[in-house]
Amino acid sequence: MTQRWDVIVVGGGTAGMPAATFAAERGARVLVIEAAADVGGTLHLSTGQLSAAGTRLQAQKGVSDATDAHYDDIMRISNNTADATLVRLAVDHAAETFDWLQDNGFVPLDEHPVLGKAHEPYSERRYYWGIDGGLTILETLRGPFQAQVDAGQVAVKLSTEVTALVTDTKGAVVGVKTKGPDGDATIHGENVVLACGGYSSNGQMFEELSGFPQYFNGAYPYSQGAGLRLGESVGGWLRGHEHYLCGYGAVLDSDTIPAGMTVRPLHHPTMRQPWEIHVNVRGERFVQEDVDSVDVREHALLAQPALRRWVIYDDAIAKASPPQFADGSKEQEAAFFDTHPMFTKADSLADLAAATGIDAAGLAASVAAYNAGIEKGTPDPMGRQHRPLAIKSAPFYAIRVQGTSISSTVGLAVDGDLRVIDKNNAPIANLYAAGELLGSGQTMGGAFCGGMMATPALTFGRLLGQRLLTWEDRAAQAAE
Repeated sequence: MTQRWDVIVVGGGTAGMPAATFAAERGARVLVIEAAADVGGTLHLSTGQLSAAGTRLQAQKGVSDATDAHYDDIMRISNNTADATLVRLAVDHAAETFDWLQDNGFVPLDEHPVLGKAHEPYSERRYYWGIDGGLTILETLRGPFQAQVDAGQVAVKLSTEVTALVTDTKGAVVGVKTKGPDGDATIHGENVVLACGGYSSNGQMFEELSGFPQYFNGAYPYSQGAGLRLGESVGGWLRGHEHYLCGYGAVLDSDTIPAGMTVRPLHHPTMRQPWEIHVNVRGERFVQEDVDSVDVREHALLAQPALRRWVIYDDAIAKASPPQFADGSKEQEAAFFDTHPMFTKADSLADLAAATGIDAAGLAASVAAYNAGIEKGTPDPMGRQHRPLAIKSAPFYAIRVQGTSISSTVGLAVDGDLRVIDKNNAPIANLYAAGELLGSGQTMGGAFCGGMMATPALTFGRLLGQRLLTWEDRAAQAAE
């Protein structure tokens, strides 16, 4: 350990590892400080979705794509709510990042790239996953990262918390204070990169910033929001509060907040057409259940009380419909109604409403209107096309589904050079940020855009590693 570092990277995850690697390859002395006992951050549990236009793999598979098209898709899907400057920076350099990953051993699934999976599809095939999700990315990053550790260019302090940023009399960041196995320390550096993730495992901060409880206990445990508070402590500010969005939901195992997940229903019409109807606590249908758009369903659920819906059906549908869960049989699904608190069965709609807390009059009216359309051959009130059976044969069933999110929407405000900025949009000297610390609200806006969390994190980390000035660089500039 030296007393002064060219780059201090706070967080050794999706953005921090490439930031350290690329800075070290340029000869910088880099210190990575990681709160966990291993590097990798959220890659240990994420799905590892990537998107990039103009990659070598696309060319090899005959896909003609351009960064402008990628940019246009992100702005279209987000309804122009994503940060245009950061989206442009991300997509313009995404192909270089993806090609670099492949050069270092990343192997995407055989059929990839694809248009989309889980979120709104792109207009071109630029969406990539590895066989083990985020772990595929992590194992790819480990090689070049470890090479720089072995070469002595990167030092790593694990199980160590950064407790404060150190500033000089002009407000420039000149180092960090830490607490770890070796005790407390003050460490000086020419540049500090905050890459220590979001806040999605900090229940209090999640509700404060995202506006809803953190219903699902599925986020990375070290996503505690430390980087947000560090940035704010020296004048940085947070943005993206208005862009919170949840997925269309999962069945949780209890009313505990946060709770574990039991199953995730199939709600994509391309995977399974709906036989059931979806209602809110007022018993009202709130969305066309067979609508093609993932985004439409997600925003419809966002407007419902407590981000909650119930899947309603009857005995005839239970017998005739395909399984509702990707990894479960009809027999397993039926068994949940005897043991699981989110699965309810009753001999009448009134009893079903009483047992679930759904408004009885609202539920009866919704089912009656749905049935009438089927029986009379008239259009569905919500515009639904797939209506195989009415809901009228006892017993009746309800499955409670909870809207959830494990990503952080709100993040530190940065400029186009990834410098943390104050409320006057002036950069805070020597302080940079990348990764989930920026928040999905900046890179995706009020939508979920495939690959626009992991890819910008990797790309922004790489760009910072390539661009940050070392002590020697600054000395040379001063001499000129």
